[in-house]
Amino acid sequence: MKLPSLNSQILRLAIPSILANITIPLVGLVDTAIVGHIANATAIGGIAIGTMLFDLLYWNFGFLRVGTGGLTAQAYGRQDWKECARILTRALGISLGIALCLILIQWVFVKAAFLVVECTPQVRELASQYFFIRIWAAPATLSLMALKGWFIGMQDSVSAMVTDFVVNGMNVLMSIILALGITLPSTGTLIEGMGFSGIAAGTVVAQYSGLIVSMLLVAVKYSRRVFDGFCFADFKGVFKGDETRRFFVMNADLFVRSLCFIAIYIGFTVISARYGDILLAVSSIMMKILMIFSYFTDGFAYAGEAMTGRYIGARDQENLRKTVNWTFIWSMGLAAVFIGIYHFGGVLLLKMMTSDDVVVEASKAFLPWLVLMPVVGCAAFTWDGIFIGATGSKEMRNSMLWSVVAFAAVWIVGILILNRSMSVPSVISAAPTQYGIIAMHILMGAYFAHLLARTIYLTVKSPLVYDCVKQS
Repeated sequence: MKLPSLNSQILRLAIPSILANITIPLVGLVDTAIVGHIANATAIGGIAIGTMLFDLLYWNFGFLRVGTGGLTAQAYGRQDWKECARILTRALGISLGIALCLILIQWVFVKAAFLVVECTPQVRELASQYFFIRIWAAPATLSLMALKGWFIGMQDSVSAMVTDFVVNGMNVLMSIILALGITLPSTGTLIEGMGFSGIAAGTVVAQYSGLIVSMLLVAVKYSRRVFDGFCFADFKGVFKGDETRRFFVMNADLFVRSLCFIAIYIGFTVISARYGDILLAVSSIMMKILMIFSYFTDGFAYAGEAMTGRYIGARDQENLRKTVNWTFIWSMGLAAVFIGIYHFGGVLLLKMMTSDDVVVEASKAFLPWLVLMPVVGCAAFTWDGIFIGATGSKEMRNSMLWSVVAFAAVWIVGILILNRSMSVPSVISAAPTQYGIIAMHILMGAYFAHLLARTIYLTVKSPLVYDCVKQS
């Protein structure tokens, strides 16, 4: 049976994004494996902390992808190609400006970060070494965020997928070559690797490779339709006018949203660290498994983002409603599949993440939370995509503010009740205690409360998405 045209469009946008997303975990696995072969646990800790520093840094600038995508999709719906060109030029200009600032303050950032991040001096030294090499990829990394958003807004998830494949593939290849070295097949000559530093250098090469490929895709696919006639006078006006003000207002809202995400995810890690190394490992593994679902459902969120913006720009109320409905249907179908995966394959997923039997055994108590993830997370992730397409930055900001409140409220109330009913351990135990296990369940409940708060708030505000058609 042939799918309706609108469903074909959703799948055409979603599938490439899903394929690109599932390559992301591969990079982290390969980096860890390389370190495991060339150094010891200290180096593994160094790359873990170094990577976390970049997560903290770049997560703040997620608005470059989100804001660019929604505005571009609406301009695409209006077939306003000159505005599409302005949006990309503006986003790239802002990306490069931010990147320059990050390079200038790199030493200050690292010093400040290690005031709150506790680790051994050896790990700190390696993490700093990793950071000071990889920071030079900032112009490419931030520009790629803007370009990915622009491609999605242009209904072109294939170009975004190709770019991600290049970045992730080159990251794996160049990290191996630069860290471990390579033997030239023609002469048999061994070129020695850089060791630990080669992993960071490989990431830098990968980011700039992706930037080159994405700019070539823009030149080949869009130079005539979008950038034809875009002259120096247009370039000068990129940072002027109402659309520029709208861009900056949106990005300010989305920046606050990013800070809320950071507060929740860092809070989750910091709190779980209070209950011993085993439960910290459990929380880390559980979060990674929970996020597998998001890699897939984000594909449909991206499709919803692109098509919502397009139909708002085209003032097509009927197809906008169909897009929202069918995006949810596809996302919920995917959620049903993952409920089965998590229910029947939860233990297998745990064993894929770690060979430590103690951690696997401790994690089994938390497997029911995996089954709950698709139920609670599906709507939150899907609404995010739809509101991005509607450029509803204020609603997205407020939803995350309420999410932080929900997370904190459930955690504080839950731990106060626990402290009244059980004695608090005087020292942190390496092995899981009954108190620690119950506290971890409360923490998982707080995490899911934040997802539920996002879902409820955005569902209540959903009529604003349809009102955007009248305002565009």
